Amino acid sequence: MPMIDVYAADGTFADKHTLAQNLASAVMRWEQVPDLPLFRNNTAAFIHELPASAIANVNGETNYVRVQVLTPAGVLDRDKQLGVVKELTEIVASAAGDPGLGERTWVLLTESPEGGWGVAGHANTGADLVRAARAELAAKADG
Repeated sequence: MPMIDVYAADGTFADKHTLAQNLASAVMRWEQVPDLPLFRNNTAAFIHELPASAIANVNGETNYVRVQVLTPAGVLDRDKQLGVVKELTEIVASAAGDPGLGERTWVLLTESPEGGWGVAGHANTGADLVRAARAELAAKADG
């Protein structure tokens, strides 16, 4: 159940909603969790627009994007890390209509410590999420 934050200069993306949805879908797919409301409703992306003056590299250039993905610890092995970083970079560049933006897109993968992921007022552990998913799968099978 990742959270994705994208930081870019104002005007980088024309359709922020579709960008957010595409990023969330990609990360959920790379996590390889079951397609359940538990995960679909709690995998989200947030697009943060900043004034260009709030972004700079050493040379003063402002045309960079930062994507930060927070996942539970251990969800992404090395192959998944490589795949999700590549795909998110491609999604960002496509959404901006700038193929070269991929060279200026940073993707940071961050893991939440055990119990460091809260939703609905509860700090979840991996075991909590597994129990919730199993309960949802069982209810789906019974219904």
